[in-house]
This record gives sequence, structure tokens and C-alpha cells, in this order.
Amino acid sequence: MHRWAGGARLTEVPGSSEVYLGGIVAYSNAAKVAELNVSAQLIVEHGAVSEQVARAMAHGATQVFGADAAMSVTGIAGPGGGTAEKPVGLVFVASAFGGETTCTRYMFPGSRDDVRGRAAQAALFQLWRLLEGVSPSPG
Repeated sequence: MHRWAGGARLTEVPGSSEVYLGGIVAYSNAAKVAELNVSAQLIVEHGAVSEQVARAMAHGATQVFGADAAMSVTGIAGPGGGTAEKPVGLVFVASAFGGETTCTRYMFPGSRDDVRGRAAQAALFQLWRLLEGVSPSPG
């Protein structure tokens, strides 16, 4: 596993099997729809890299796993794929817990690995803040 893989980082902790139910890498739009119950229309209207889809992914994960909490990440890590509207480094991180879903928009600099690592760290930090009852957005 790479250092940025969120699931790997969570399961490195002894005893994590008592609380970690699983993860889904829904890379394609079809996987987001089939695995996380994201509305295809939502993807058409807002794009896969959007706050709306990130929120739907986190909510879908809580449903699929029967979990109390979940997080999702969708973004453009590069080096290609960016546009003027959605440049490389754009990432949306969503966390769902206790009926609340929050989402933060990030612009991460660096290489593909840098963007992915920063996104994984942001997701873990955001979920931790939500579970602790702290405002999920840093700052």
C-alpha cells in the first residue's frame, strides 16, 4: 500500500478491526453509482469532482456499510485531467457522522503523490474532527 491509502493508514492501528468496516475505491463514475449509490444525474449535473458528489459518496458509504461514520474523497490528482474550472489539485473531502455530512474544498499543490497524500491526511483529519465534535473545517 502507498503511504496515502486511507484504509491502509486506518488498519495499521492494532484493534482497528473492531471499528473499521471497510472501504470502497470508487474510481469510475459507474463505480460511484453502483457501489455507493451516487445518483448518475448528480454526476452529470455537477461532475464527479464536486461537493455534491463527495457528500453523496460519504452518505452512500454509511448506507452500504451500515456505518455510523464515513468519509469520501474525490479530486484531480494529475498530472493531467485538470481544466480551468477544475484544475489539478482540486479535491473535495466529505465526512458523514450522526446525520451530518460536511464537505471541504481543497487546492493541494505538488505531484500526483503529493495531492493524494494530502487528500488522505485531510480526510482522516476531517473525520476525526467531526467525531470529536469539532468544526470539521480547519481554521
